[in-house]
Amino acid sequence: MALLGPAEIRDLAATLDLQPTKKLGQNFVVDGNTVRKIVKTARVEPGDEVLEVGPGLGSLTLGLLEAGARVTAVEIDTRLAELLPRTVEALAPGAPLVVVTGDALRVDVPGSPRRLVANLPYNVSVPVLLHLLETVPSLETALVMVQAEVGQRIAAPPGSKVYGSPSVKAAWYGRWSTAGSVSRQVFWPVPNVDSILVAFERAERPGTDEERVRTFALVDAAFGQRRKMLRQALAEVLGSSAAASARMEAAGVDPTLRGEQLTVAEFLAIARS
Repeated sequence: MALLGPAEIRDLAATLDLQPTKKLGQNFVVDGNTVRKIVKTARVEPGDEVLEVGPGLGSLTLGLLEAGARVTAVEIDTRLAELLPRTVEALAPGAPLVVVTGDALRVDVPGSPRRLVANLPYNVSVPVLLHLLETVPSLETALVMVQAEVGQRIAAPPGSKVYGSPSVKAAWYGRWSTAGSVSRQVFWPVPNVDSILVAFERAERPGTDEERVRTFALVDAAFGQRRKMLRQALAEVLGSSAAASARMEAAGVDPTLRGEQLTVAEFLAIARS
C-alpha cells in the first residue's frame, strides 16, 4: 500500500486550506518508514481492532490498515474527519475504517478495540490516555507517540527524578515502558519538542473504581506539594498532619517519605486505611 509522504500530506492539507494549529496539536507524520516502525512496534496483527486518536491526514491510519487492522479513528477536527475516509478509499479501497468525529475525552468509542496506537495531540496526551484506559476496558495494549519528557514521566519508576502524578495514575492500569525516540524531521510542521514512543500492557487493576478516585486524590495532593513530606502534603485532604501520619502508619507507609518514593500500591494502601 502507498503511504503518505511530504508531498501528499501538503496536497491533502491544501485541499482543505488547512494550516496546522498548535491548539489541536497538529503535527503530521510525513515519513512512511516511521509509520511502519510504529505499527511493527505496536505488534499489530491482521484482524486486530485498533483505536487511533488524532489520525489527522491519515499517515498512521494507512499504516495500520496496511497491516490488516480494523481501525476506529477519533478525530476532533471536522474537516479532517470528513477527508480521512476519502483518502483511505482512494489508497486502500474497502479498508475497514470507522471515523468518529469528536473529542476523545468525551466520545463513546464503538466496538471493542484491543490496541490503542496513536500520535496523540501533545497538549492533552496524558488526560486522553488516562480517560481511554478507564473507559475502554477492551484495550489490552497501547503504543503512543507523545512529547519526550511526558513519555518519560509516564513510564518512570518510583524514585526517579521525573516520577510524578502521571506515572502513578498510569501504573494503575498496567505496565509502561519507553519504546524508542522519533526524529523531529518526520513531522510537518516540524515541532519544537522531541518525541518518544511509549508502550503499555494492561494488568489487573489493583482496586475498585471508588478506590481509584480516592487514590488519585491522594496522588494529586502528594505531587501538588512534592517537596514536602507526605504527612504535610496530605494534611489538607486527610484532615491534619497528625491524621495523615496516623493513616500512613496504619497503611505501613513512613509519613516522612515524599510522594515520588511511593508506588501506586502504597498510595492505594493509604486510601484504604
